[in-house]
Amino acid sequence: MRNRRLSTQILVSQLTILVATVLVGFALFAHEERGHLDRQYRDRALAIAWTVAGIPTIREAMEYGDSANAVQSTAERIRANSGAAYIVVIDMDRVRHSHPNPALIGQQIEEPLAVLDGKGHTGVDPGSLGPSANGKAPIYGPSGNLVGEVSAGILERDVDTALAHERPVFALYFGIALALGILAAYLLARRLKRTTFGLELHEFATLLQEREAMLHGIREGVLGVDEAGRVTVVNDEARRLLGLHTIALGRPLAELLPAGRLRDVLTGTLGGPDETVLTDEYCLVVNRMPVCLQGRRLGAVVTVRDRTELVGVLRELDSVRGLTDALRAQQHEFANRIHTLAGLIELGDQAQALAFITELSARQDTDARSIRERIGNPLVAALLLAKQAVAAERGVTLELTAESVLGEAPDRSRVLLTVLGNLLDNAIDAGRAVQLHLVEDPVGGITVRVSDDGPGIAPDAAARVFQDGYTTKQPRGPLRRGLGLALVQRVVTQAGGTVRVRPGPGAQFTVLLPPAEVTVG
Repeated sequence: MRNRRLSTQILVSQLTILVATVLVGFALFAHEERGHLDRQYRDRALAIAWTVAGIPTIREAMEYGDSANAVQSTAERIRANSGAAYIVVIDMDRVRHSHPNPALIGQQIEEPLAVLDGKGHTGVDPGSLGPSANGKAPIYGPSGNLVGEVSAGILERDVDTALAHERPVFALYFGIALALGILAAYLLARRLKRTTFGLELHEFATLLQEREAMLHGIREGVLGVDEAGRVTVVNDEARRLLGLHTIALGRPLAELLPAGRLRDVLTGTLGGPDETVLTDEYCLVVNRMPVCLQGRRLGAVVTVRDRTELVGVLRELDSVRGLTDALRAQQHEFANRIHTLAGLIELGDQAQALAFITELSARQDTDARSIRERIGNPLVAALLLAKQAVAAERGVTLELTAESVLGEAPDRSRVLLTVLGNLLDNAIDAGRAVQLHLVEDPVGGITVRVSDDGPGIAPDAAARVFQDGYTTKQPRGPLRRGLGLALVQRVVTQAGGTVRVRPGPGAQFTVLLPPAEVTVG
């Protein structure tokens, strides 16, 4: 049994149960039918007894005497016509007046009369001819007095014969039921085989073990959903990355995740391979693949990869690359100035060379001093100096407004660096003139406003610019585009602030950070 195919095991088990059930049912039905026939034949014997007890000849002979032996002849005639095994007429002294065996006529019966209560009785009589279905009826004479009883019987073998005639009909009925059951079991086994794709029990066990080992052994999140969007498979990594801390199996994704881009990507509303999604904690790469088996759609498998550290490193690398470009531009500019200075010295014009050096030193000191006087945070000041160098190398003017002022704000350094770095990079890429307004108010918090003279944001795109993955720039190396503004919105929201964009020509982004004592996140 263990080596048989699953469909064969199911079919054999069903057939065994079906045959056993049919046999038990047939036996119970035959037993019930035998009881029904016994009752039917006892009632028939009682009817014969009542008939004989009501014949006037029998009544008169039993009350006034049977001189012509009329009781025996009448009883035998009725017995022959009715098919009864015997009809015995007994007087009140328990003496037989009729019997199929004439030798017993005139002899007493052993048992007492059963009709002294004036009622008919049925039962099983062992009798001298063998067991029989028996009926007994009282005999009343013409005067109305009880003068005897009639005992009529039908042999049990006649009941067995009647049951034997009915058994083929019962067997045919149960045979048809068994055939239909076998056909249904066969069709069910075929359907189960098709539903299980022909896999056997040991293959199911192997698949389950392999699936559990694979799901919990890989470092990527795996999520399986059916065609209705209900979760069918989820591993521990997917629970961690997606925040599925409740019971997820069997529930739709719409109930487990809040509305947003993450849910849209997981449910397939937003399509595409390797979609990048930002959550409050992670930068995820989500890939959703439909699953089809033998032409049937079974749902989809979603893989979720944590790329938070990788994206952070790539963005830092991009920032370093930008600073390297700025240093290269400064080196080129420095080389030009050295060449100019060397030429003046070679020409012997020391006074002009000294004036040139003094002018360059004063200009650089002025730019750095201007930023340091208004920007107290050294990290932010260094970032602005680097961005000015990058902008100058690209031929873009980066201007800090006269109203700009910022204190040390050590608790805001991380937020400000992320906000300023991303907004200034976008502005430098978009326009030729960039303006930064950075003001710290102890009561109103910090206001950051970055504007440029580029093409700006279309009105219909203003609501989408903060979505992770939305970008109008061309891809550059391994760095994923469309994350900068999403990161800005995330860190600003976590800090309890707001970020707005002004559509139209010349983009303008405004960030409001609350005072330090009410900062959230």
